[in-house]
Order: sequence, then C-alpha cells, then structure tokens
Amino acid sequence: MILVGTSGYSYDDWRDGFYGSDIKRRDFLSFYARHFPTVELDFTYYRMPDARTLAGIERKTPEGFLFCVKLHSSMTHEIPAERAEMLTNERLFSEAVRPLVAAGKLGCLLAQFPWSFRRSAANVDYLRGLVERMRAPLVVEFRNREWAVAETYAELKEMGAGYCCVDEPALRGLMPRVTVATSRIGYVRFHGRNAAKWWDHEQPWERYDYLYSDEELSEWIPDLRRLGAETEMTFVLFNNCHAGKAARNAATMQTLLGLAQPATPGVSEQVKLF
Repeated sequence: MILVGTSGYSYDDWRDGFYGSDIKRRDFLSFYARHFPTVELDFTYYRMPDARTLAGIERKTPEGFLFCVKLHSSMTHEIPAERAEMLTNERLFSEAVRPLVAAGKLGCLLAQFPWSFRRSAANVDYLRGLVERMRAPLVVEFRNREWAVAETYAELKEMGAGYCCVDEPALRGLMPRVTVATSRIGYVRFHGRNAAKWWDHEQPWERYDYLYSDEELSEWIPDLRRLGAETEMTFVLFNNCHAGKAARNAATMQTLLGLAQPATPGVSEQVKLF
C-alpha cells in the first residue's frame, strides 16, 4: 500500500489553487482528506502536542485516514542532558498521540535529526533507546551523509525502525537518494531541489520553495513501487509546502502511481466535517 500526502495542511498560501477563498481554516483538514489519505503533522516538532488537540484533529478525518507525527524538537534537535527531562518529554509525546492510536489512525512517528546529528556510537545508542521507549512505529530521517552506510540500514532493521528516504538537493554532506526499507514501513520525503537556498536563506520556507516537474516525479515511480512491494505500507510525503507546491506535486504523484484520482483542487464549496 502506498499513501501519498503532504507535510502539513494548514497553510493560508494554499488558498490559491487548493482550498479556495471560501473554505474556513477549521475545515482545511476535512477538505484535504477528500484528496489525500494521509498527512504528516509537523507542528508537533515546534510545540509539544497534547491529546486534546490531536483528538480534535483526528475527528476531522474519515475512517482509514492515517497521520504521521513528527517528534518534538526536544527529542531530536535539543536533546536534554538530564535523563529525567528526556523521559518526561517522551512520556508527554506518547500521551499526546494516544487518540490517534485509539482511533487506528497513527501511521508512524517521524524522528527527523539535524545535520549536526552525526554518526557515532553514542548517537546509535540514543536511537536504539528512543525506538524502544516510544513503543510505536518509528521512522528515522538523517540529514548528515555520514549515516548513508550499510551499517546504518542494518542497525535500523535490528532496532525495528524505518528509514526515511529523501529527495533533496545533491549537495556535499547531505543524504543521497537511497531507496531502502528497514522495517514494515516505507517512508519518502520530498524536500525539493532548491540547492541555492538550502543553506543560504532568510526564511525557513525558502529552502523548500520548489515545484517538481512531472519528469522528476516519474524518476521515482520504479523505486516507489519496489518500496511498496517490500513493505506493508509506504508513505510518500511532500515537504515543498510553499504556495501549495506540495499539494500539487502530491496530486500528480497519485496520478503517476495510478492511485485513486484526487478530486479537483480549489473547489469552492462548504465542506462538512466528518
């Protein structure tokens, strides 16, 4: 099973070309779920989520819809030195996603580490402990090329963690395009190929300001089909979210893969909550 979606859905600059001008913000997710079967929640990286918020979000989606939830920054980018604080953050996060688990809508958790998280024995041990303690399907995304070695994939497989394949600029030090499955879950994130703005930007969104051509997306079809055949479920998420580019590319990818044809984006109608 291959599920295509985007990294986030609540963007005002998606009104032009996707949501339309008369869709209320509270109805964004309901509208989105008519087009895509999954979404990656990234706001959970910036602020620790709570169960009430995620329960409310879950209620706006139909049966069978799946959420991938990005771990909070304290678990990947600002790891506390004190073990007690680290365990508290993990507990709070685990409690927050319980409504998604109860509804059968948690696809997996995503641990996206920064470039500064380099391959070392200590960091491999941290990963192993994180996977064990979270007790939920976990996928790991690396940014530093040091992790692109056979040992990493073997270690993730031993841990029971998935590997996040990436499409991003071919810059020195960044992870290369490697399509591999290390657990029952396949995962691919499309970040765009804006090499000029990856390191040199004023606003974070500039890094991901990129629209894939149909030809560039077509390059991935054989690898995605293989990944889908090797796993129980493969998530394909577009993170090039500026100005609705992610939604546009995700819709195209669904078509290229021969998946359920999405409804026409930008339909101006009052969306009823599920």
